[in-house]
Amino acid sequence: MTTVNMHDAKTQLSKLVEAAERGETVIIARNGKPAARLCALEDVEGQWSPQALAFFAAPSTPELADFTIPRDDLLPLEDRELF
Repeated sequence: MTTVNMHDAKTQLSKLVEAAERGETVIIARNGKPAARLCALEDVEGQWSPQALAFFAAPSTPELADFTIPRDDLLPLEDRELF
């Protein structure tokens, strides 16, 4: 297990993610206190949480089924502010 401070984690994120992918657990500390754990994800492809299944199984809202945005009301992409 490796412990790094927040600043080092920001500057070495790629390296820390590679370590996690190899199975190592990385602890990220803020002011010397553990704040987060970085570890590899398990292979969860095809697994859905009960909440996700319930969301997709719920009937759609009829009043939103035909909702559209008039495209002439939008600014051109280059004129939009993203942030």
